[in-house]
Amino acid sequence: MVLDGDRTTELVMLLKALAHPARIQLLRHLSSYGQCYFGSLSDVVGLAPSTTSQHVKVLKEAGLILGSAEEQRTCYCVNPERLTELKQLVQAL
Repeated sequence: MVLDGDRTTELVMLLKALAHPARIQLLRHLSSYGQCYFGSLSDVVGLAPSTTSQHVKVLKEAGLILGSAEEQRTCYCVNPERLTELKQLVQAL
C-alpha cells in the first residue's frame, strides 16, 4: 500500500483519534474483551462518564469503535475492519 494524499489524510485522522492515553486504553480494553457497556468503560479509564463520553465519541467518529443501543444502554465494540485499515496504513509508512 502506498500512502497517497487521501490515505495520508486518513492516517492523520486516525492517529489524532488515538492521540490520548484514555482513548488508547479504551481501544485496548475493547480489543481484549470484545464488547462492553458504556458504564464499564468509564470504570476502565477511571474518568467521569462525561469525559469518557467525549473520548468514545472521538473513537466512534474515526470509525474505530461501534456502538449499538440495547434498551437504555449502549454496548461498544472494536470495528475490526477499521482497525485492520489503521494497521495497514501504519505499515505503509
